[in-house]
Amino acid sequence: MGSDDVLVDVEWSGISSGTERLLWSGLMPEFPGMGYPLVPGYETVGRITAAGANNEERIGSTVFVPGANAFKSVRSLFGGAAGRLVVPSARAPAINEALTDRGTLFALAATAHHIAPSNGAFLPELIVGHGVLGRLLARLTICQGGSPPTVWEVNAGRRVGDFPYPVMAPGDDARTNYSRICDVSGSGEVLDDLIGRLAPGGEIVLAGFYSEPLAFAFAPAFMREARLRIAAQWQPSDLAAVIALVAAGRLSLEGLITNRATAARPDIAYQQAFQDDACLKLVLDWRGLS
Repeated sequence: MGSDDVLVDVEWSGISSGTERLLWSGLMPEFPGMGYPLVPGYETVGRITAAGANNEERIGSTVFVPGANAFKSVRSLFGGAAGRLVVPSARAPAINEALTDRGTLFALAATAHHIAPSNGAFLPELIVGHGVLGRLLARLTICQGGSPPTVWEVNAGRRVGDFPYPVMAPGDDARTNYSRICDVSGSGEVLDDLIGRLAPGGEIVLAGFYSEPLAFAFAPAFMREARLRIAAQWQPSDLAAVIALVAAGRLSLEGLITNRATAARPDIAYQQAFQDDACLKLVLDWRGLS
């Protein structure tokens, strides 16, 4: 460690249904940092057990770690799935230890905030996809003063529940004048349908991770003067904002983690995370393994 680094003993890490699913299935497109062998993961919670000279007062703190790159001879895309991590102190913000494994959700919460920032520049009226990111985006939209968005979901099981916003199959929604649509499903096949649901001058934000080239029919987009925007990686300011929102009780992380598995058997955990339709979010338990 350097004087500005901390050593984190990992307690929990999340398995991403976006990038890690593509890595696991072999469908990950060319991406900076790609190559094998690699260490995935950017949803990590742990405790600081040692620190460089400039951060010794942080020993004992529970922190969120969005990945690490202190590995030798392997790629770190994104480097969070390990029992022990050395990271710069600034990359490991403190979080409430009472959150336990729910702290792994801060990466997705920050992604949602990057889509719909606190200044209200974009509050979606329609969200496509009711996974964890879609649910966090809907919650964030409401807590920031937006009207409850409509959410589309093709998986019937993910439409079941008591939500403060409507969740429906796409075919059950007749509305065609949405001004702000956000896709978090990662399916490029819905793009033409979304354009057909836009109000004139409306905007579509693509916030999934897409393995195939995207295409759409030009004429309907032309007629609506549609705008398309790509939501890129969240920034440190997004992470700080959602940590504050959760601490203030304005944004809830409850009810989003459905499965937990030991990090000693990642083979079983990854199959469950990606093949079990009932699994919304799976986290790995690293306690006692490092």
